[in-house]
Amino acid sequence: MTRPPIRRSGSSARDAAETAFRSATTRPVEAPPKAPTLPNVRETVTLRIDRDILEHFQEDGPGWQERINAALRGLVDRG
Repeated sequence: MTRPPIRRSGSSARDAAETAFRSATTRPVEAPPKAPTLPNVRETVTLRIDRDILEHFQEDGPGWQERINAALRGLVDRG
């Protein structure tokens, strides 16, 4: 009957050398490149706003999303 190899606790000089080699030769994981942003491109989002605010912008009919965008743009430009 064969016995499994004895595992010794602690690290040997070989283990330490392998660890040092791996850390010296392993490339760090790079983040994926960001997609280029194009000027004036709209993005679809979900936004929760109070009902009365939504009704205010919808009172004048179609174009309410553009009106909300223009109001937000005015706040950003002032900031």
